[in-house]
Amino acid sequence: MNIDMIRAAASRIKGHARRTPILTSPFLDDIAGRRLFVKAECLQHTGSFKFRGGWSAVSSLTDNELKTGVIAFSSGNHAQGVALAAREHGAPAVIVMPSDAPAIKIENTRALGAEVVLYDRQTEDRDEIGTRLAQERGLTLIKPFDNPLVIAGQGTTGLEIAEDMNALGVTDADVVVCCGGGGLTSGIALALAADAPGLRVRPAEPEEFDDVTRSLISGKIESNARLGGSLCDAIITQQPGDLTFPIMLEHCGPGVVVTEDECLRAMALAFERLKIVVEPGGAAALAAALFHPEAFAGDAIVAVATGGNVDAPVFAKALATQANG
Repeated sequence: MNIDMIRAAASRIKGHARRTPILTSPFLDDIAGRRLFVKAECLQHTGSFKFRGGWSAVSSLTDNELKTGVIAFSSGNHAQGVALAAREHGAPAVIVMPSDAPAIKIENTRALGAEVVLYDRQTEDRDEIGTRLAQERGLTLIKPFDNPLVIAGQGTTGLEIAEDMNALGVTDADVVVCCGGGGLTSGIALALAADAPGLRVRPAEPEEFDDVTRSLISGKIESNARLGGSLCDAIITQQPGDLTFPIMLEHCGPGVVVTEDECLRAMALAFERLKIVVEPGGAAALAAALFHPEAFAGDAIVAVATGGNVDAPVFAKALATQANG
């Protein structure tokens, strides 16, 4: 992985992915105790940054590979990103999804024309299912984070952050990223190391699923004890990726661990003050910035709101949490 791959992905994505805005609110600045800039990837196509990696990977396939089709496994956001990219390229898509994924993510993936194969994330191995189906049907497997082309696509988010922060005169800040397997986190870290070395990436994770935070402390890949049972489904993985972890170890600062309640409160504040809808996992970075000010130094912070695909009952719970606050 290198910056040239990210720049190449940016060229392929240009005109297809949205350049998402940087949002601010003086009310959120007051809570965070510093200037807070929110990169709204929840406004990306399919409602998350995952479209970037999906397009980057699918747009690199040969005509024969596109004709045969692609397969991906995902709790929902990578699923939708790959499904839309495949549809736009005229390629069939099979998506392996956990049966407990938010209904909106399953429904949207099917609506984008993909075949959805459901599995039990507690008892079945999505890697085994995806690899087996890929071999049986001759499909190209596009992993959600441990894929160079996917990492490169996600890294285009970092190129935009670097440009936007430079335009705003911000050259020294922590950039907090909601982190699962580390595709977005490592991609942004590589982009910022090249284009904005004063901006340092900090992974944000939910309690009990803080494998990246623990891995950065120990210097080796650590695993989570369980794979489900969190509202932050979008960023729940067993462990960091073999490709992503070395990049994060070299370029990222310490991780920040947040609670589900803090994510729900961050969702409500994002809606109230920024007028955006963010899902629990996509709000982890904002929760870290707002409710863990002691974890950061300096007078500016960038939080990436990574996704907004949330079922209505969970969003209502978030709004109620803030109202009862």
